[in-house]
Amino acid sequence: MRSEVIGSLLRPPYLTEGRRRQESSEITAAEFKRLEDRAVDDAIEMQTQAGIDVITDGEMRRYAFYGHLIDSVEGFDKYGGWGIEFRDEQGETIRLRRPVVVEKLRWRRHMAAEDWTYLRARTPHPAKITLISAQQAAAYYDPEKSRDAYPTRDAYLADIVDITRREIEELRRLGCTYVQIDAPQYAALLDHDLREGYRRRGSDPDQLLDECIEMDNAIIADHPGMTFGMHICRGNNQSKYYAEGGYGPIARVLSRSRFNRYLLEYDDERSGGFEPLQEVPEDRVVVLGLVTTKRPRLETEQDLKGRIADAARIIPLERLALSPQCGFASTMEGNKLSQNDQRAKLELVARVARSVG
Repeated sequence: MRSEVIGSLLRPPYLTEGRRRQESSEITAAEFKRLEDRAVDDAIEMQTQAGIDVITDGEMRRYAFYGHLIDSVEGFDKYGGWGIEFRDEQGETIRLRRPVVVEKLRWRRHMAAEDWTYLRARTPHPAKITLISAQQAAAYYDPEKSRDAYPTRDAYLADIVDITRREIEELRRLGCTYVQIDAPQYAALLDHDLREGYRRRGSDPDQLLDECIEMDNAIIADHPGMTFGMHICRGNNQSKYYAEGGYGPIARVLSRSRFNRYLLEYDDERSGGFEPLQEVPEDRVVVLGLVTTKRPRLETEQDLKGRIADAARIIPLERLALSPQCGFASTMEGNKLSQNDQRAKLELVARVARSVG
């Protein structure tokens, strides 16, 4: 598995319009489901034609990369959480309103079983499903708004661990062998300003880091035959980010967590150097996210091969793989690229991975 996508792909216009029409009751849920199915079919075909080794359904059924949790488990206020600011190199900013837990969590339906069974039936290629980490879910706890439902964040996260483990067991029963756990919120613990924000909200960032490593390890423990990947980036929303800095301050995630694959963002200067990869145990794979999903400019094969060679001075080449640095559409709006730009980047990832591997 030398090349893979992170998860989300740009939503085709017919799906975006279909979601709007379904939410305003202009079309039925069944009609919208057919549009989702069509979008997943298109996503599978594009990845397959590009030559990607491990594919996803493009997260076409989600309004955001964390939508599987919010839509499947009762107890969240979908947009009631604290907002996080995303920015770009030009200084433009947007604010994303996050979910917040306000009631005791109640399981309503499986989070990703339908996604997996449809994907499995449509392709013989290796495929994966994405879920969010306990560390990401921790951001949906607010000491004031969540207190009546859960007096402590730990009590809430204990339920998150149980619900996620239950989902993974169902996916395993259905034949899924690779689950990627998305954990971009870890990047908030490497950015100085965001670490200070945690302190102002009453959380010690280093203690939270250790607790979340323990809980993410609990999520992936004792699922025989499963491969687990952890994806850590610095935020991704409409071509903007929220954190910057190298992986050094959170390097113990790489040394203490028990994931098989680490999918890491390395597409620009914000990401720092490869030195923290020294913390990765010798039996793990690092998937280098060298191709940006935030800008249409296409990287060159020569530059990618040079950066892979730099990383191979720390991690042997046989334990390296290649991917984009994040999804193309972590939220439904998507990044500022065209479908053709996306296709070209996926083809580049697959081509370089084959030639280097």
